[in-house]
Amino acid sequence: MPHTIALIGGTGPEGRGLATRFALAGHAVVIGSRDADRGASVARDLEGALAGRAPGALSGTANEEAVAGADLVVVTVPYSGHRATLEALRDALTGKIVVDAAVPVRFDRGPRPVDVAEGSATEEAAAILAGSRVIGAFHNLSAEVLEDPDTPVDADVLVTGNDAEAKQVVMALAESIAGARAIDAGPLRFSRFVEQITILLIGINGRYKAHTHVRVVGIDQH
Repeated sequence: MPHTIALIGGTGPEGRGLATRFALAGHAVVIGSRDADRGASVARDLEGALAGRAPGALSGTANEEAVAGADLVVVTVPYSGHRATLEALRDALTGKIVVDAAVPVRFDRGPRPVDVAEGSATEEAAAILAGSRVIGAFHNLSAEVLEDPDTPVDADVLVTGNDAEAKQVVMALAESIAGARAIDAGPLRFSRFVEQITILLIGINGRYKAHTHVRVVGIDQH
């Protein structure tokens, strides 16, 4: 089922990568930004890079407008702006499925975790957005791989959440990305483990000059 997806923080690397893959999967994608012109500019750049290969529409605008017309919202902002961004959009996000892909990480001679009072960025989002259906997903996918439409994804997407119906919607969204497989990674409280895997992968990528991903073996889902 095609969705209209707002990407909050969509002008960053992960947002651009997910926008690319969602558009290739046939979804309508709206790049959200604090600056409407910046969002529109990134959408045009991505559209040009895809050169008519994506059946889904790409557009860009301010975060508030992007959220208003979307049935799914994916949050890819840097963690430093996570709380403020969600608090500003709380009312607009009420009743919507919100997928949090933020990772609480800082860089000091390499990636280091940031302590989050709620346990994880996704749990923080759920606490702020009490009226939304918050799910965690897309943390461990390489932005560079996602943004290059010629590079296979070949990765699992670990999905956490307490809302079973919303989780199924997000798992189907993940599997609309060619090469991706969704894995039910448990309740929202497991989000901290998923987010910290990203920090581990960043370090591995730096040492090996690679773009690694997560693949869970031993599960026969399909």
